[in-house]
Amino acid sequence: MKALILVGLGGFIGSVARYALGNLVLQLAPHARFPWSTFAVNVLGCLVVGLLAGLADRHPVLGNDARLFVFTGLLGGFTTFSAFGLDALSLLRRGEPLLAAMYTGASVGLGLLAAWLGFAMVTALLR
Repeated sequence: MKALILVGLGGFIGSVARYALGNLVLQLAPHARFPWSTFAVNVLGCLVVGLLAGLADRHPVLGNDARLFVFTGLLGGFTTFSAFGLDALSLLRRGEPLLAAMYTGASVGLGLLAAWLGFAMVTALLR
């Protein structure tokens, strides 16, 4: 139960932070054709997860509860792209570049395909 509360609280804060940053970016570039708000959130999330994972790798500063709150909750609510980036980096650090490339390509490719498929299914069903 404690873990669920930590993840939920972190997720709430991360989601609110994502919304706030997204709105700020949209105000700075209201007519941009490029999705700057999502891009900014994803890149910032990857930077933060890299900083924290690097710190945690060298110093035992985050216990299990803090990891649940920060990595799964806060950053998961902010952007799951940060988890994707950290997973790919972990594969590279383990010396598995082929697996990292497969994971990256499959995640992006199948993610786009799944989004298209879902959209197409709703379009077909609601004709």
